[in-house]
Amino acid sequence: MKKTGYDRAQLEELLYQSLETELGGVKIYETALKCTVNGDLYKEFSEYLDQTRTHVQVMTNLVESLGLSPDTMTPGRKVAGHIGASLVKAMEMALTEGEPAAAELVACECVLLAETKDHSNWELIGHLAEHGKGKETDALQQAYDAVEQDEDHHLYHTKGWCRELWIQSLGMPAVLPPPEEIKQVETAIGASRAEQARAQQLS
Repeated sequence: MKKTGYDRAQLEELLYQSLETELGGVKIYETALKCTVNGDLYKEFSEYLDQTRTHVQVMTNLVESLGLSPDTMTPGRKVAGHIGASLVKAMEMALTEGEPAAAELVACECVLLAETKDHSNWELIGHLAEHGKGKETDALQQAYDAVEQDEDHHLYHTKGWCRELWIQSLGMPAVLPPPEEIKQVETAIGASRAEQARAQQLS
């Protein structure tokens, strides 16, 4: 596929939002762990927290390598920060006002929302690295390669946890840890297959 140029200003905006999302992700996982009662999920979120801290450093290094300041605040970055803070607030509300199982479910959903945005950011960075012809593409590719597998894991496994915790809350048979964990799902296709295997397991 032919490589093309891209809007440098919008690339910078994407990177600033991505950095803010990773920074917010650290706070989100720290709060989610306070809400988590399932031992397997606690272990999972603890690993994600450590990985997200590493992602913050990867993104900071990427921003600096392109001659940008990690402290630059843009309107879009402010919005990303506000969304992250709102997810933390939602978990804090659930923790103080609801039952432990309900707070855990809220936390899982907040993590899923955050990881959906995070995964989307990195997909765009990967797209620029693969299809762009700017001088920044090598740095983008190195950063993408460093976090891609983690991001896939975070998104698809958290989605599985949310599904199963909701099913459990409905009083129906749940598979915990979810099939995504057992099968080590890393792709959308793998997630679909894991969910199909779940149905067969319970049939």
